[in-house]
Amino acid sequence: MATLGAGGTLSLLFSDRSPKLNPKSISCKCTLSMKGSQNFPMDVVWESPENPPKPEDYIFRDGMRLVKPYYFEFISHVKSRWVGKTIVDLFTHEFRQRPQEYYLAAVNAGRIQVDDQMVHVSYVVQSSQKISHFVHRHEPPVMAWGVSILEKGTDVVTVCKPASVPVHPCGQYRKNTVVGILEAERDIAPLFPVHRLDRLVSGLLILARSAAAADRFRKQIEAGKVKKEYIAKVLGVFPEEEQVVDANVDYDAREGKSSVELWDGDHCNRTRKGKVASTRFTRISTNGIQSIVKCEPLTGRTHQIRVHLQYLGYPIGNDALYLSETVSLRSAKRTCADRATTTTVTEDCEASGSVEDHQISEKLTESGEMHPKEDFRIDPMCTNCPNLAPHGYDGHEEGLWLHCVRYSGPNWTYECPYPTWAFIE
Repeated sequence: MATLGAGGTLSLLFSDRSPKLNPKSISCKCTLSMKGSQNFPMDVVWESPENPPKPEDYIFRDGMRLVKPYYFEFISHVKSRWVGKTIVDLFTHEFRQRPQEYYLAAVNAGRIQVDDQMVHVSYVVQSSQKISHFVHRHEPPVMAWGVSILEKGTDVVTVCKPASVPVHPCGQYRKNTVVGILEAERDIAPLFPVHRLDRLVSGLLILARSAAAADRFRKQIEAGKVKKEYIAKVLGVFPEEEQVVDANVDYDAREGKSSVELWDGDHCNRTRKGKVASTRFTRISTNGIQSIVKCEPLTGRTHQIRVHLQYLGYPIGNDALYLSETVSLRSAKRTCADRATTTTVTEDCEASGSVEDHQISEKLTESGEMHPKEDFRIDPMCTNCPNLAPHGYDGHEEGLWLHCVRYSGPNWTYECPYPTWAFIE
């Protein structure tokens, strides 16, 4: 790690896990501190994706796992649609989680740079340029359940992924991920996820311990040699007969939601945007109000099981994203599925709203002071401080009633126990 002392002097802290810093990045951070020193504490430590998470990075409170805010450099490269925009207009329209006033101040303070240089607020970005945004990063909370290791071998680790925890760094999440938690708490790294699980989905997750091992698994999946099995708790009495849904799934990245593409045969093929998708469903049990259903996706589309169950008329009972508007279950109102990973922007994407359970009442008194109740620094320009969690995360979130129970391929099978909600009377 690198720390900047008084006067912009640079100190390096090395350990056996410290990332290597190239001279260009060191120069950038040193220049930034000197030019905008009134907005940065002198001993700030900047983190990058190479910095491993540590056990002391986490705070546990009210059944939630939170991450101490930290300084971080987001790096983007100019996309074609950004060319010709001013640096402030670009951030205002592409990263709308912060107001324009913040971006004006951030550019003037050197917290937003182009090709490692400070620029004027009217600077027009050009193709292929690198844009750095130095932020005080607040990660959303996740539920405080641990990541249970099911099997640990030389080539693979299988875990029971808890609901609400993303698999790997994405959107606002970096340390509050399965990969980050396993590295911080179990010292298991590197890890290469073999398959995906939505953030609010729980269950079996296969993690390869090398890129080569991950590639072997993925080739088997792509060749159709791997069988996947989930269970879901749905509304209504699911039919006794096996149900097979063959319906294209169209995922809207901006809305963060999939839809089934209905096809009547009269439209031109060019109008079909969805991808071929097929899922087999079998009822396991029912209590006359809800049913436990085995779900076997034969393809792997985003939200495929969730949207196919909705299509059949038996949505997952607490899936707010795909429940009918006429359903008013308390659990459905409380769940906000995938709200932090539904945006397409590459920076930290904040949801709107107010923080309740995790709001901290103490006010900022002076630049860069430590929070009086938690061991983290308050940043004077941060739009989330003095709160610990980002705005919009009130902690009232539950996992989906969708759980991965089994993956099997040529000469191998991995399984995960059923969750408690799968046992209905």
